[in-house]
Amino acid sequence: MKIITAAEAAGLVKDKQTLVATGFVGCGSPEALYCALEDRFKETSSPKDLTLFYAAGIGDGDSRSINHFAHEGLLKRVIGGHYNLAPKIGQMIVDEKIEGYNFPQGTLSQMFRDIAGKRIGTITHVGLNTFVDPRIEGGKLNKKTTEELVKVINIEGQERLLYLPHDIDVAFLRGSSADTKGNVTLDKEALTFESTAVAQAAKNTGGIVVVQVENIVEAGTLDPRLVKIPGIYVDYIVVSEMNEHHEQVFDTKYDPAFSGEARVPVGSVKPLDMNQRKIIGRRAAMELQPDAIVNLGIGMPEAISMVANEEGIGDYMTLTVEAGPIGGIPAGGKAFGASTNPECILDQPYQFDFYDGGGLDLAFLGLAQADLAGNINVSKFGTRIAGCGGFINITQNAKKVFFCGTFTVGGLKVDVEDGKLKILSEGKSKKFIEEVQQITFSGDYANKVNQPVMYITERAVFELTKDGLMLTEIAPGMDLQKDILDQMDIKPVISKDLKVMDERIFRDEVMGLGEEAISA
Repeated sequence: MKIITAAEAAGLVKDKQTLVATGFVGCGSPEALYCALEDRFKETSSPKDLTLFYAAGIGDGDSRSINHFAHEGLLKRVIGGHYNLAPKIGQMIVDEKIEGYNFPQGTLSQMFRDIAGKRIGTITHVGLNTFVDPRIEGGKLNKKTTEELVKVINIEGQERLLYLPHDIDVAFLRGSSADTKGNVTLDKEALTFESTAVAQAAKNTGGIVVVQVENIVEAGTLDPRLVKIPGIYVDYIVVSEMNEHHEQVFDTKYDPAFSGEARVPVGSVKPLDMNQRKIIGRRAAMELQPDAIVNLGIGMPEAISMVANEEGIGDYMTLTVEAGPIGGIPAGGKAFGASTNPECILDQPYQFDFYDGGGLDLAFLGLAQADLAGNINVSKFGTRIAGCGGFINITQNAKKVFFCGTFTVGGLKVDVEDGKLKILSEGKSKKFIEEVQQITFSGDYANKVNQPVMYITERAVFELTKDGLMLTEIAPGMDLQKDILDQMDIKPVISKDLKVMDERIFRDEVMGLGEEAISA
């Protein structure tokens, strides 16, 4: 192991190599390394034609983390799990300047273990019948991208996808402390990512491992139970000399409640204002079950936790985050992925093993576009590439999945009065359309595996059936034709037992879900 500067580390990267980047949203970015590589390219136009390979959505949606690599000539190909936080790279793909692939985040994180073990690839059911299936799009994001990196195979009579592995030339990782033998801890990090697997994969395919840390200590002084990257995997250590290049989370230098080094009191959460978000959160919260293991997506589903706490049923569920935390309170914004007061922080691949195997009882995710077959798109809108992230892993495997979102979008305003919903201003765009732009969730696959699926909006609730979407509930105050059917481009099946949504949802007072739980 050798201690070098960030500039020297950037100098190790050669033309046409595969570089693995790590991090999760704003958590754990080895920013000194990323900045140094960008600076080198700006000064020397080298290295050229890199393949950038990463699992999770990384970045701040602007200029940090992998956004540093968004330079024409620097990149040739990107294989990633999410692009929404790296819009400059996404735009390069849209403009046909580089090749781009989007595969499920969890599958990519698991792939590093398969690469380390020299396995034939990553074999899984995850992604079948979605846009990553080679019979649909194969995860390819533009015309420039032609090589097939995923195949359909049959093993023991079962259909699976085979994601092909890639050798790793350089891995840029991030840790907290390193000792003089190169052993690295992640004890002050909010997450442990897939760091161990990436280091193993790079080492076993002839690549080099560079780890950015905050400090170096004497060999033998680190608790071996905290070492996540053994020194035998590490080639170079870079000590970050600038605090802003080693923040625990972007714009947060260090929060011990994220890393589990301290437990902080959590104040009472202010109740949500009565609007469409609270209405959706309330209807979804009615589906919570005692002792449920839950994943809440970012955005609209976050309201469910707030409603549950207001109703006194917050302890009904154990919240998990795909990045690794179990328990605690998931953070949002640039800290998404971390949790305050977590009970456990797993490596990301292990979290997705649990998800892929059906460990989640309930999953609540966003609803951007839906069609009659029950397909959902959250990954591509017009020319904007958002990416699937962990959405496919989570939604395809949860015991029951709920898609939560407004019925229309773009200017929708609602109000409630006497337990009834009023539409003050209708959204400009419909969400229930004839065909989603990209299949991020497959209704056909859900029907094949008999997965219960519900679609919750502020004015209607649908369930997935063998005949497609079925309207099962309508909000009080809504006209079936004018407010529901006329605002859809499709004609759903209408349940013979069409119900009115619980009017308590539409009153600006506590619903009493906690009392119901006690009496039950």
